[in-house]
Amino acid sequence: MKKGLLIILSGPSGVGKHTLWLPLLKDKTVNLGYSISMTTRSKRFDEENGREYFFVSHDEFEKAIKNNQMLEYAQYCGNYYGTPKEYVDNLRNKGINVLLEIDAQGGLQLIKNAKKNDDKAFVSVFILPPSLADLIKRLSTRGTETEEKIASRVKIAKWEIDQAHHYEYKVVNHSIDSARNELRDILLNEIKENGK
Repeated sequence: MKKGLLIILSGPSGVGKHTLWLPLLKDKTVNLGYSISMTTRSKRFDEENGREYFFVSHDEFEKAIKNNQMLEYAQYCGNYYGTPKEYVDNLRNKGINVLLEIDAQGGLQLIKNAKKNDDKAFVSVFILPPSLADLIKRLSTRGTETEEKIASRVKIAKWEIDQAHHYEYKVVNHSIDSARNELRDILLNEIKENGK
């Protein structure tokens, strides 16, 4: 069985990454699985442990780092975020294409590691906002962040956007439908190449 593709999807907070890829889980031609990340941040009211994230304490996360159980990890706004290695490997070994929605810090780690390990079954995609002003508006209308948190996210977003050139593909989210179709086309093409 061919090992599943590792799909690294990054973009600044509020750019619409989740909205773009979530419907692709139902698309059988993409054969997509989602890697649930581990985090130390607090759960939002509509989230469940093991669905959006594995929510753990700082001590638990640091133990996983020490035991080399993380594929990648990063600190963002005072919390750890990372990808459990075993979870991803199990899916890929079943031939499932695994999507990791991660920040640029983690994405750059994964791109570097995949190249170092000569893992040719990976693709990296960066989702860009039409403009920084558009991104700020999206973050503000969410209603889930304080002004201070939004300012922090915008500062990080500027740095992340500067890292987009490290990714194989860039998709500008002008409209959900066109950006989703572009992402799907990229993935189908890469899956086809991986199958050869």
